[in-house]
Amino acid sequence: MLRTLLAFIAIASAVALAAAHPPAARAAQPNAHPDLSGVWTWYIEPGQARALRGGAPLDLPFTPPAKQKVDAYRALMAPTGDNPGAHCLGYGMPGSMTFSGGYPMEIIQRTDQITVIYEAHSEIRHWYLGSKIIPAADRIPARNGYSTAHWENDTLVVETSALKEQEDGSYPHSDQALIVERYHLEKSSRGAQVLVAEWTLTDPSFYTRPIQAVKKWALDPKGILLPYECNEETWLDHLEQLRKGKTASAAYK
Repeated sequence: MLRTLLAFIAIASAVALAAAHPPAARAAQPNAHPDLSGVWTWYIEPGQARALRGGAPLDLPFTPPAKQKVDAYRALMAPTGDNPGAHCLGYGMPGSMTFSGGYPMEIIQRTDQITVIYEAHSEIRHWYLGSKIIPAADRIPARNGYSTAHWENDTLVVETSALKEQEDGSYPHSDQALIVERYHLEKSSRGAQVLVAEWTLTDPSFYTRPIQAVKKWALDPKGILLPYECNEETWLDHLEQLRKGKTASAAYK
């Protein structure tokens, strides 16, 4: 009987606590952080046309060795018009972030990890928080690097390192680059939710000064990500070429 009574008291207390702090109220508590979850797409500044790409300015302040590397790469590609995307390779940071919006991105937020899925090339980034962060020595270099995150009041700060050197990006960089993104929410003049990233690329090997820019997205409440099947198209093209080759061989028999 005593055990049943204690259980009843515990349940009643929990119900009372939930009633006093419903989900909406809990979200408004001082320790709650903004929820960045959702599908985000182009944000067009009032009175401005939509930019076609998230490209870099033409006058990036390269160091002489970096300019030599980038010029050599561009000279190699110029006659072909080739690019990594044609071979199903994602943009890598910061291109995956600056170009998103042309294709939407989705953010899925948890307390210890925030996942960003870019529709273009189905690129995925993980922003790790707290105990999910691994030591720098254990991070594997990648085109999108390894990203840690922390909150500064209502601003989410994301730091990306462990990057591979890239001469092929819109913002070329070395493997020593550090990219810091600072995300916060704003309201547009029409009251729509806007996600703002103020980002900085620091790389003394490639640039004579840090590169800074701002990127904005608009929330699309009904948005979804569509499949981006670059590899499948490449495979189908390969099959078609094999069939053509087989047909041509048969014609000579």
